Amino acid sequence: MGVSQAYLAMMENGRRRVTDRLGSKMVDLYRLPATALPLEPGDLSTWSSASIAKAMANLGYPGFRHLCAGRSLNPAVVLLAAVSCGDLEVRVVESLPWLVVEYYGLDWEWLTREAKLRDVQNRLGFVVALGQRVAERIDAAAALVRLREVEEVLERARLAREDTLCQQSLSEAERRWLRKERTADALHWNLLTDLNAEVLPYAA
Repeated sequence: MGVSQAYLAMMENGRRRVTDRLGSKMVDLYRLPATALPLEPGDLSTWSSASIAKAMANLGYPGFRHLCAGRSLNPAVVLLAAVSCGDLEVRVVESLPWLVVEYYGLDWEWLTREAKLRDVQNRLGFVVALGQRVAERIDAAAALVRLREVEEVLERARLAREDTLCQQSLSEAERRWLRKERTADALHWNLLTDLNAEVLPYAA
């Protein structure tokens, strides 16, 4: 890892911060899951559709395989960045249910707390609900159980105000149409979106 035994001991005891570089080295060396990477969101305003797509590629999302390059980030950080964005390309939004199914063991306590601080728990709740639909379709039993537990927690913090699923630039005409055509899950989470599991290629 390129550090002394003494420095390694200090990191293990919480007396030295595990940097992104060292965290990535540890994950590679010990063959740890990406969920073991540091939970450091940084400045979320710097994230975009392109950067989230690249992060998803590095986490193994098949739809962005051609973008894979560089180090992985903790999936909880990537998901927080995504649901905090004002506008994301539809193809990026469609990848989020895959993320919660594939990495259902991520640090939900941290993610839920951070989402609440940013008032995006409804977006996260909807992604989790959609993840359950995907898990049912592909018979991912362990993921389904965990996501149901997470949704119960998020349900207690559900906001009454209307929001979009990272599509703030929707026109008023689009918003009116979505109020009529959105799914039951979207209505429950007060989101203007027509996204559903049936249109997701990885849920077939």
